[in-house]
Amino acid sequence: MVAFSDGVIAIAITLLVLEIHPPHDTSHLLHGLAALWPSYLAYVVTFMLIGQVWANHHIMFDHIRSVDRVVLFLNTVLLMGIAFLPFVTSVLAAAIRDGQGERTAVVLQGSAFWFMDLLFNIIWWYVRRDRRLLAATIDSAGVAAISRRFRLALVWLATGTLLGLLLPPLGVAVIAAFIPYYWLPIAGEIAKVRRRRGRRNAT
Repeated sequence: MVAFSDGVIAIAITLLVLEIHPPHDTSHLLHGLAALWPSYLAYVVTFMLIGQVWANHHIMFDHIRSVDRVVLFLNTVLLMGIAFLPFVTSVLAAAIRDGQGERTAVVLQGSAFWFMDLLFNIIWWYVRRDRRLLAATIDSAGVAAISRRFRLALVWLATGTLLGLLLPPLGVAVIAAFIPYYWLPIAGEIAKVRRRRGRRNAT
């Protein structure tokens, strides 16, 4: 299941670059390339956010021992949202370039990522309420740390989406600020890994 998910994520993240169309007028190529900055911006933000989705997907499923049909279904819905992101990126770039519809485009992007984070929260809530689905690699403190990180993302993305409805550049900035913070390690989860390594070295 994780391998299939990686494949869908890899395809979605690769398709992003296909939304950047080269300038038709090569006689003023430098100006044409510079004018594509909305596409570059949408590409970078969405690429890094999908990268976070991939990283957090692995962090979550590294601690899931087995899955049932409910988890498979929820993960499929999550992948459906990921596959939708190249379209969202294209809409955002076009809106910024044309100077029209920016509010709708930022709300669309923020809502798409909020929906995916909602799926992360639901999947994690489902597996942690029944410890038989969780691996022994994580204790209750690690479970709580991951839960807090996922819940904070819901608030963060919702805030960026609502701000985008009022002031699109601010909404994009808040959503983009989500990137560096969520690449930080999850303290409780990392601590557990270090303890396991320490025990292996001692033996």
